[in-house]
Amino acid sequence: MNPLGWRVIGLGLALLTLVACGRPTTEAVAPVAVAVLTAAPTATPTPIPSSPTPTRTPSPTPTASPTPSCTPTPTVTPTATATPGPTPDGVLRTARVPILMYHYISTPPPDADIYRVDLSVAPETFAAHLDYLQAEGYTTIPLKDLLSYLATGRPELPPKPVILTFDDGYEDNYLNAFPALKARGMIGTFFVITDFATQDRPGYADWQQLAEMAAAGMEIGSHSRDHPNLAGKDLDYLVWQALGSKETIEAHIGSHPHILSYPAGSYDQLVIDVFRSAHYWGAVTTHQGVIQRSDRAFELKRIRIRNTTDVAQLAHLLNAAWEE
Repeated sequence: MNPLGWRVIGLGLALLTLVACGRPTTEAVAPVAVAVLTAAPTATPTPIPSSPTPTRTPSPTPTASPTPSCTPTPTVTPTATATPGPTPDGVLRTARVPILMYHYISTPPPDADIYRVDLSVAPETFAAHLDYLQAEGYTTIPLKDLLSYLATGRPELPPKPVILTFDDGYEDNYLNAFPALKARGMIGTFFVITDFATQDRPGYADWQQLAEMAAAGMEIGSHSRDHPNLAGKDLDYLVWQALGSKETIEAHIGSHPHILSYPAGSYDQLVIDVFRSAHYWGAVTTHQGVIQRSDRAFELKRIRIRNTTDVAQLAHLLNAAWEE
């Protein structure tokens, strides 16, 4: 294993030890990550419709942690072993799979800024999107199925697959998108900002809501701990983001996330290397397109859905995708 992989594993073991020894319930995962690395500055993100130029922020400095002495109790649940991704068979594959990128599923308030308006899809419009997809013979699949297919050729994909992704983990995803999907037997992939869910930040889904969605078959992925621009950051900071968000999701949902959505679409090669070493299978970008490649598992393309995307526009986007 390369040195990066051992470093990620080493920090991961420290996290696992603290999780197993210091938390009788699953509510203390975010503070555990802070015990391993000094907390990074947290800023409230404003969703941006395009990838901004990354801005370097000070990286957290590792601090020494005392060796925990733990007394096992019946209430402690051991953390599951990380699941490596499917072993690629060496075949270069491509798949024409539209990955739709949603954010808010709600009507924006009267004082909403241009970003909130642009990223908002009204619940009735979203329901119409789902009805159109079903009428046209599309089948929703989880993102991990696409990644497994690209790596190994299995599972076989349906004739017209589509992946519905939702960035940021807003509460309206639980209130509006989740019931609409469940009523139609469809699934979605929800990328959550783990610190915001842990803090019960207003406007964001909490862990109880996200666990309910996961239990109903929805896919939960990482959108980082606190939505920074990841490009240009150093190794320790990226490990803190990758393992911190991963262990938090595992503790609350019960399974490791395999997938990532880069906050604001910001990433570089070191970001890819760190998240791959942390056993993520792949990631979605904000780049437009539908042709997904096995050698670009961490650079999957998506179709951005906007406030103006009605059913006719959605049909146009998908028809153009099939002709690409």
